[in-house]
Amino acid sequence: RGNTYAAQVVTQNAHREVERLRNENERTLRKEATRRRREQLEKPSTPPALEGRAHMEAQTEIFLEELCDRPIETEATTQTEPLLDRPPTPLFIPSKTGVDKETEIPAGDLFDFDVEVKQILEVVVGKTLRISMLEVMEEAELEAIQRRQYEFEQMRNAELIEVQRLDAEASRRFAEKQRRVTQETKRLGQQAEFQQKIAARAFAKHYLANISEDVFDQLEQSGHFFDPIEKEIKDAFIPWLFDSVVEATSIHLNSRSCADALISEAIDLAAKMQSQVLDKIKAKTDRPLGAATYDGSELAREQG
Repeated sequence: RGNTYAAQVVTQNAHREVERLRNENERTLRKEATRRRREQLEKPSTPPALEGRAHMEAQTEIFLEELCDRPIETEATTQTEPLLDRPPTPLFIPSKTGVDKETEIPAGDLFDFDVEVKQILEVVVGKTLRISMLEVMEEAELEAIQRRQYEFEQMRNAELIEVQRLDAEASRRFAEKQRRVTQETKRLGQQAEFQQKIAARAFAKHYLANISEDVFDQLEQSGHFFDPIEKEIKDAFIPWLFDSVVEATSIHLNSRSCADALISEAIDLAAKMQSQVLDKIKAKTDRPLGAATYDGSELAREQG
């Protein structure tokens, strides 16, 4: 996982302190900028001098004062009393606390170094040998792990290559299948279209077999093809004949109606005259003979 000593652990207090310092710094910068802006607005600065020239101070006060390049200098002396240097500060030694005691330890009383160090050396040597064995075993284990990892990588690479080959083969098969399906679909569509064209051509041929005769018959029936003499007879002669017959028939009917009216009037007049004559004859038959003779002669005259 790497070294963790270099990781910077930022606590909440440190984060708040950083935020506070940043805010104070920003506040200070804003105040400084405001102050500079206010100074620029209140007291306009003198523009810089032109090239080859320099600004000079000039007095604008009411009371004049002498100006010089350097201030007035004066010399003064004094005498101090001779004093010795301060001595060095002595080393601070704290005062004793408690009661001092003493004892005597003869030689060989505490421990024998050769005897006591033997166990320590055995432990140290044993620990060193054990650690060395562990390191050797760890190196062997690491070497075995690396060898196994290398073999695993080789097997994985071989399997990946095989998987890629199988994927490519499956892709080629799928593409070939799609191409064959598309080709077969296109062929079936072309075949259906060809059959439709054949059927349409046969239907058109069957439909157009007698269409010329039918068209000519229909055109002839609609009047596009006609005999001029027949057309003239139908359009001019027959209407004129019908009009002439109607006119002649109307004249005949009018004359016949006039004749019928004259005949009816004549019959009515004859009947009226006959009734008058009969009335006169009846009147004469009722009168005397002389009157009858006169009436007979008058009647004969009237009849004549």
